[in-house]
Amino acid sequence: MSMDVDSAGSVPLSAIRPTTAATILCYNCGAPIDGTQSAGALCSDCLKLTVDITRGIEKEGILLMCRDCDRWLSPPSQWVVAAPESRELLALCLRKLRGLSKSRIVDASFIWTEPHSRRIKLKITVQQEAFQGTILQQTFDVEFVQQFKQCPDCAKSYTHNTWRAVVQVRQKVPHKRTFLYLEQLILKHGAHKDTINIKEVHNGIDFYFSQRNHAEKFVDFLTSVSPVRTKKSQELISMDIHTSSRSYKFTYSCELVPVCKDDLVALPVKLAKQIGNISPLTLCYRIGTAVNLLDPNTLQVSDLSTPIYWRTPFAPLADVKDLVEFVVMDIEPIGPQKGRFLLAEATIARASDLGVNDTTYLVRTHLGGVLHAGDSVMGYHLTGTQFNNDNFEAIQESKQYSSTIPDVILVKKHYTARRKTKARNWKLRRMAKEESEMKPRKQDADREEVDYEQFLQDLEADPELREGLKMYRNRDALQPDAVADAGDMETDGEDDDGLEIPMEQLIDEMEDMGMEDEED
Repeated sequence: MSMDVDSAGSVPLSAIRPTTAATILCYNCGAPIDGTQSAGALCSDCLKLTVDITRGIEKEGILLMCRDCDRWLSPPSQWVVAAPESRELLALCLRKLRGLSKSRIVDASFIWTEPHSRRIKLKITVQQEAFQGTILQQTFDVEFVQQFKQCPDCAKSYTHNTWRAVVQVRQKVPHKRTFLYLEQLILKHGAHKDTINIKEVHNGIDFYFSQRNHAEKFVDFLTSVSPVRTKKSQELISMDIHTSSRSYKFTYSCELVPVCKDDLVALPVKLAKQIGNISPLTLCYRIGTAVNLLDPNTLQVSDLSTPIYWRTPFAPLADVKDLVEFVVMDIEPIGPQKGRFLLAEATIARASDLGVNDTTYLVRTHLGGVLHAGDSVMGYHLTGTQFNNDNFEAIQESKQYSSTIPDVILVKKHYTARRKTKARNWKLRRMAKEESEMKPRKQDADREEVDYEQFLQDLEADPELREGLKMYRNRDALQPDAVADAGDMETDGEDDDGLEIPMEQLIDEMEDMGMEDEED
């Protein structure tokens, strides 16, 4: 007789026996914990109290800062710019902490400290695996002490002959008005911020740089704002024969076109036909990236680019020092108007001839929009003047252009001299330049003062010239009442009201620096 087992009614053993976890006691506090998941036989509370995952991380450090340029040392030798409590400064602090690379940074922030305490405190939260399968998260504080150390760039600035590149800007003219205008363009665009020294020399200015790329950037700026020709040279300073490394000093010679605003130009006849068939005897009315020329008889304008000029260079026929003062007896507009120029016929006489003779001149001028009868005007007196210029002699001998040479070419309106008691309502900033050990001669200082005053008058009279410059309000100017009282004491009742600059075109110095003006 066989015995059959009913397999359909069998029950799994696992369903009969309930599973139980392996429970052990924490060896520190005796709390029951899961023995299969516990780390080191410690409960979670004891694990947080007894295990320190920040043991290998530094809690103190030193940050080095340069007093002069406010940069921070990023080891080994890099100096970086970082504002207080900025992301850059936080990253620099975290990189200086040893042992932090073994942990995962969850959060980091600054703790406020007194600025004069020279302390920087951080609050850092990190995560790290304490035991196998157990990750802890802890927060700790770090304190850095701020110390000062002079960076190599600032150290070089206090030492002579430490420059790496120099840009020599030159212009062979008897005045400084071009450099005064170029100085204002440099200040507006901040092109001089990388210079370590600026030195004024005869016929120009030298800009010294600690790096070659800074000098090349400055040369590119000069090329973009003025007609300039650049030459580069280099001098070997030292060489390491073992590594074949060499140290050079670079020199960039930048020569400006010797043609300035309001100069009388006698072009070569062939060149005048190439640039638009303009009259060879022209007036330079503006200097930009090219030389802008104007024919005062027809109001025709033309641009002489820098490469074309240096292909056939020439000197101006006359400059502003040759200007003669004339008085307008009568003026009548006759022609079209192009921008601020209006063609007119004027009857003029030399100011020195008034009361001596009755010699007058009938000329055409482009100043019909600003001149009136009785005004004073500056111009070039060509009749009876000898010019040692080959281009002008070619114009006189030419059958086509000899009859077009006028007696007088008017340049600009002349305003009466500004009274010393009347201050301008505006001012300009100047660059800090190195002064020579020898004091300049008195005649040189007087000439520079005259050039600067003439430049200021040109800015007041020409709105186009001051469009690209920053002009600031002069808070030290006399009050209107005081100016009026001073004017009553003057014997000459004329003034220069036509040279006043509107206040809306002026900038407040505090606004330009990004600061609020607290004075009302």
